Amino acid sequence: DFLSLDGVMQAPGQPEEDTEGGFKYGGWAVPYHDEGLAESVAESMAATDAYLFGRKTYENFAAYWPTAPRDIPFTDHLNNTAKYVVSKTLKDPDWHNSMVIDGDVVEEVRKLKQQPGKNIGVLGSGELVQTLIETDLVDEYFLTIYPVVLGGGKRLFRDDEQLKRLELVDSK
Repeated sequence: DFLSLDGVMQAPGQPEEDTEGGFKYGGWAVPYHDEGLAESVAESMAATDAYLFGRKTYENFAAYWPTAPRDIPFTDHLNNTAKYVVSKTLKDPDWHNSMVIDGDVVEEVRKLKQQPGKNIGVLGSGELVQTLIETDLVDEYFLTIYPVVLGGGKRLFRDDEQLKRLELVDSK
């Protein structure tokens, strides 16, 4: 996930991506994107063979990535990889290789994790991420932290989180 220094993950990519709660800094990460970041993200994504999305994030991604420029290092990977969208309202996703999870998300994710393969990634999807954190279904965090302080917005970790010690595997 893309995070500000103060832990905000809300709307990093576009001004109107997520204005919930009066958030007005959508697109805050874009000025920092460069070729090095794209390569780093592509490297992380190469170790992923399925993605989980909440409905809102899925709809944002599905509106852009199917026709995104193919010179972006991870366009083909993202378009061809299995995608699971958690939703009670979306019934027939039209982005290639997408399926809906409309039942118990915790149980369905546990089942997905038992299947053979590489990693299951979550891109954005703040509400879904909170559910996965609360139920100990997150094995690894891949975070890109930007040199910007937003002062408010949806955060990766809630203010009421209990102490959780993690192991730093790598940093760049």
